[in-house]
Amino acid sequence: MADKKDVRLATLRQFAAAITLLNVAGHTVLGFEQSWLTPFVGVLAAYLTELVLESLDSWRAGRRPRFLGKATAPIDFLLSAHITGLAVSMLLFANRRLQAVAFAAVVAIASKYLFRVKVDGGTRHVFNPSNLGITATLLAFPWVGMVQPYMFTETVSGGWDWFLPALVICTGSLLNARLTKKLPLIAGWVGGFVAQAVVRHFLFGNLLLASLNPMTGVAFLLFTFYMITDPATTPRAPRGQIAFGAAVAAAYGTFMALHLVFGIFVGLTLVCLGRGLLLQVREILAERTRLAVPVPAVAERTTA
Repeated sequence: MADKKDVRLATLRQFAAAITLLNVAGHTVLGFEQSWLTPFVGVLAAYLTELVLESLDSWRAGRRPRFLGKATAPIDFLLSAHITGLAVSMLLFANRRLQAVAFAAVVAIASKYLFRVKVDGGTRHVFNPSNLGITATLLAFPWVGMVQPYMFTETVSGGWDWFLPALVICTGSLLNARLTKKLPLIAGWVGGFVAQAVVRHFLFGNLLLASLNPMTGVAFLLFTFYMITDPATTPRAPRGQIAFGAAVAAAYGTFMALHLVFGIFVGLTLVCLGRGLLLQVREILAERTRLAVPVPAVAERTTA
């Protein structure tokens, strides 16, 4: 069986390669409307934040920084930051105000060091970094918006309209089946998304096909296969994965029913927060159980 560290590294490498190719294709072929400078700003901000915070954290803990060691250590260490920087720069539209993209990258990376809970004898960050950075930026800066879904396929037509979504589905399914093991989560999210559309249709009269229409876009597919399935911030057990995905869909449907924007990102953030709180409560209860010292029974002495 492959070591968990090796599996995580292989996952990060494939994610990093996939999102890099997507950004290159987006800015050259697909029709991304952000400046070419945008991904560089996002990645640079993510790199610097990761390096600074890792240096401080390693100094605090009295250990060697993870970016030191073998020749590939700096590259492997920055893979996560690379993914985050490209994700926030790809999904946010800030026009010329690129400081908002840098802000998103900084918040995303910082959340991994600031918001952690104890799990299985170690600590783990709570929030999906890229999603939290995007959520915080959208809420903090009203002039920043999400990219429009059409930007992922603006310049393609004909057979490419089918080939590109099929490519995302096939590669995403293969990656999540072999490495992240998150297919149950995807099923819970997609099934929950259909369910919330049906519920809104019957309760509020929303057009069913219009409510399901986001599922046909590449942006939805990228969120489904590459955002919500973050291995570090989602459950491992299949039942937990299904519940997690369904909860995000329910949160999204609630925001839509209330006519609130950015429901897909805010919903994921709130579900991550709820899961983090549950993990923290479980750890506190487990710690109290471990510290509980039973009172020894006093043996009765019998006298002859």
